[in-house]
Amino acid sequence: MASWMAGNDSLKGTYQLMKSKMDSTVEDFRGHLASARTGRANVHMLDQIKVDYYGTDTPVAQMGQVSTPEPTMILVQPYDLAMVSAIEKAIRTSSVGLNPMTDGKVIRVPVPPMTEERRKDVVKQLQKTLEDHKTAIRNIRRDGNDQIKKSAKDKLISADDEKRANEEVQQMTDSEIKRIEDLFKSKEKEVITV
Repeated sequence: MASWMAGNDSLKGTYQLMKSKMDSTVEDFRGHLASARTGRANVHMLDQIKVDYYGTDTPVAQMGQVSTPEPTMILVQPYDLAMVSAIEKAIRTSSVGLNPMTDGKVIRVPVPPMTEERRKDVVKQLQKTLEDHKTAIRNIRRDGNDQIKKSAKDKLISADDEKRANEEVQQMTDSEIKRIEDLFKSKEKEVITV
């Protein structure tokens, strides 16, 4: 569907800013889903874990080669062997619930099968993340509507244009919220299925 706002000179900037913010909110949510634990090992399970690398919080994936040599094992081969224990500690103390082991060169992260209770916890965490991201999208909508109201007040657009723009913003908001709800539903199914 072509955007009417994108074609209106007074609203084009508002539209592009909202669209890009909503898209990045959806992508952020997608990242959270990818790193959520299911029953299988997945290199993205460590995506949200950061390691203090000389004063900079650095994602585990940037600290070494992350692979899954088998369905229940994640292997991290650090680029800098001095960071082995820091990476191990970051994984152990994260909320992912994994217990890494190291031989000084590589870090093995066994991924135990999930209990029913753990699956429910993961779904609960994902629901909270879903709500946070819905709120973020609604806040973007509110900011966009404020911009539209200001454009109308400054006589850059007519009252009819304001109404039409507000309707388009609502449609965009509904469609982005539906996108993340659909992503959530398929991930929920993946987590619950043993």
